[in-house]
Amino acid sequence: MLDLRFIRENPDAVRRGIRAKQFAEALESLEQLLLTDEEHRLLRRDLEAKQALRNASSKRIGELKRRGEDADELMREMGAVAADVKRLEEHGRSLEARLGELLLEIPNLPHASVPYGESEHDNVVVKEWGTQPTFGFEPMPHWELGAARGWLDMEAGVKLTGAGFPVFRGRGAKLVRALERFFLDRLEEAGFSEVVVPLMVSAESATATGQLPDKEGQMYQVQDGSYLIPTSEVSVTNLHRDEILDSAELPLKYAAFSACFRREAGSYGKDVRGLNRVHQFDKVEMVAFTSPEASYDMLETMTLTAEGMLEALGLSYRRLLMCTGDMGFTQAKQYDLEAWSPGQRRWLEVSSISNMETFQAMRLRTRTRPGGAAGKGRPDAVHTLNGSALAFPRTIAVILESYQTGDGSVRVPDALVPYLGCELLS
Repeated sequence: MLDLRFIRENPDAVRRGIRAKQFAEALESLEQLLLTDEEHRLLRRDLEAKQALRNASSKRIGELKRRGEDADELMREMGAVAADVKRLEEHGRSLEARLGELLLEIPNLPHASVPYGESEHDNVVVKEWGTQPTFGFEPMPHWELGAARGWLDMEAGVKLTGAGFPVFRGRGAKLVRALERFFLDRLEEAGFSEVVVPLMVSAESATATGQLPDKEGQMYQVQDGSYLIPTSEVSVTNLHRDEILDSAELPLKYAAFSACFRREAGSYGKDVRGLNRVHQFDKVEMVAFTSPEASYDMLETMTLTAEGMLEALGLSYRRLLMCTGDMGFTQAKQYDLEAWSPGQRRWLEVSSISNMETFQAMRLRTRTRPGGAAGKGRPDAVHTLNGSALAFPRTIAVILESYQTGDGSVRVPDALVPYLGCELLS
């Protein structure tokens, strides 16, 4: 969340940022926040004056009693003051709770380098790599190719759970396992420490990373109130909640493979067929904690790391700089990587890499200073970043479509041959 003092001192900048990110409903929350903050500050001044009067009266009563003088009148007056103090304290706690609620409704502000735009059509292509494959035959989309070979079984997923829960069989299942190992190995080489984290988190954890209350409708909630993670970012980022990190140890870089669960699956039609948009999918996630001055270098590093995986797989891709209106609630700056799908003749998002700056850290209460928790001096908020490296469904779709042959078999990208133990999926 944003710092309350920053909002108080820069309300117009916050209004501009909210409008740029197309979160118009947050403008009302901002105005309520400013009014509530003003009321709270006035109350605090009144409360402090009443507390000072109560303390002075208490001291005066003590002096009168020591001298054997009558203090009844002053005690009655102090009783009224004490009642006022209690009332103001209770109202102050109510206002503080309301401020906390309203702060959660204010989105992060876009970085100055983010282009203004109102929709996905205003995103900027800043890089393209590779050559889109050509074929001497009509390439099949992955759902036809995978089904014909028995690697992808969407109907079994419907029977087991419902639409959007794919089943991988045989070589398809081995491809999933190979990608997990390949992605994690690449991240280990890049200095990311692997962690295995829970697939369920508490509401507090989901709130700390910004999934709640913004994306509550997209998350699966279980009976005890926990949530299935939409991405391992939620679990990994919360590893350092309520901690003061040693600045000498930054950056901290983590990698995690997990299943991910999301309720929304978009509209009907070819854009959501097969693996294009599903409710359960696998993903390897990158998460980093950095100092504020290093976070934008880290954003570029993480983006290049994800791009390196696509290049190693020989997949044509492009990098998009997301405009203000197509970024999420928590992001200050975001890149999306899209790989070319020859079977569908369109670009598919396979990764999103974002800098949250201090937005998550403020919710997490994750800070840094020399010496960590035992150090001296005022701790500062860290910057957090995360990114996909990579999301499996569309990456698998693009691999199958890009490397298919005329007889329906699929050549294995060179980088995956050691993991699959073969050069051809047939």
